[in-house]
Amino acid sequence: MIQEFWFYVQLGLQHVLDINAYDHILFLTALALPFTFNSWKNVVLLVTIFTLTHCLALVLSVYELISIDVSWIEFLIPVTIFLTAIFNMVYSQEQNENNQILFPVFATGFFGLIHGFGFSNYFKMMIMGEEDKFGPLFGFASGIEISQVIIVLLVLALAFVVQSIFNIKQRLFVLVGSIFIMLVTLPLLYQTIPF
Repeated sequence: MIQEFWFYVQLGLQHVLDINAYDHILFLTALALPFTFNSWKNVVLLVTIFTLTHCLALVLSVYELISIDVSWIEFLIPVTIFLTAIFNMVYSQEQNENNQILFPVFATGFFGLIHGFGFSNYFKMMIMGEEDKFGPLFGFASGIEISQVIIVLLVLALAFVVQSIFNIKQRLFVLVGSIFIMLVTLPLLYQTIPF
């Protein structure tokens, strides 16, 4: 039982941290980009909301309570990345990173649902024919969430190094990071247009 749980935890970890499937890494990077270790409460709030809505979408999809066309989900994932990067560029003009947390909270919740439905398609293929869905689902979701925490901590550590050691202003760091994320996301948007 524990071995099976650990197997699905590892699947979740590998699925997010796979460099070939970098869309989730891009989104989490964009999400964490405007924050620093000083604003850890806001980061924890956003990651928790993303986790909850992400898991909700997994449950709704795996238990077939809601079904959404895969092509639309594949398109909406890069849209969420692009919109988050645009918001960061606007947000970076604010001096105080504690301002305007309400919009990111709602956006993160909605985007968490989209990303959860994206993961659910992969997960449903992995458990095809399994009677017990809860154990594998819990393990897979745990692996995804652990990997998300790792990515967010790496982004915060990078922000600390760039801003403290190299003395780069936070606004410039967020602006350059957001532009980079948008440029990397453009081909994903083009490749996944469902119409």
